[in-house]
Amino acid sequence: QMQVEESGGGSVQAGDSLTLSCLSSGATVGMHCVGWFRQYPGKEHEAVAVLSLGSGRTDYLDSVERRFTISRGDAEKAVYLQMTDLRVDDTAMYYCATSFSLPCTMRRHDFDYWGQGTQVTVSS
Repeated sequence: QMQVEESGGGSVQAGDSLTLSCLSSGATVGMHCVGWFRQYPGKEHEAVAVLSLGSGRTDYLDSVERRFTISRGDAEKAVYLQMTDLRVDDTAMYYCATSFSLPCTMRRHDFDYWGQGTQVTVSS
């Protein structure tokens, strides 16, 4: 079993920046991908950014590319989502998830373990 925990959410103004952190623990051997997803009320999770741990490849939702950056920290099991130029429509619950499958995709069903989420609220 593994555990995934997010932190770093909060309330900010439009145009501000925020960095989310994701820490994995437990049985992480064989983990290939880490993704950040967000969920609007009543909607399905949508992938925001995905990192392939082996190749370093990153993929982004079109609307966040050039504003958000997913990266791995010095601690191997930490992954970050740096969000800049935040917009009101970035307001959502953000989740970190991990996948033991290849290739890394942006499909939520390919991810195995999920955190509890951290709320990001952007006001105008």
